Amino acid sequence: MMDIMDHLITSSKNVLGGTPVFTGTRVPFQSLIDYLEAGDSIDTFLEDFPTVTREQVIVALETAKEAFIKVQLTA
Repeated sequence: MMDIMDHLITSSKNVLGGTPVFTGTRVPFQSLIDYLEAGDSIDTFLEDFPTVTREQVIVALETAKEAFIKVQLTA
């Protein structure tokens, strides 16, 4: 699971000071979370950040969900 996330989200001190971004973009993963928390749709996010693909968003959210479930099961 982390291998998938490593290919979806990357972090480098040379890109936005190490902020985790969608791989191949300068779009922070946190931006997606902020949009969703504000009630915006994935479509709105993708319109505002066209360098991110729908597949990247869906796989990142599914991977985060699986990680959350795993943590809950081991707690």
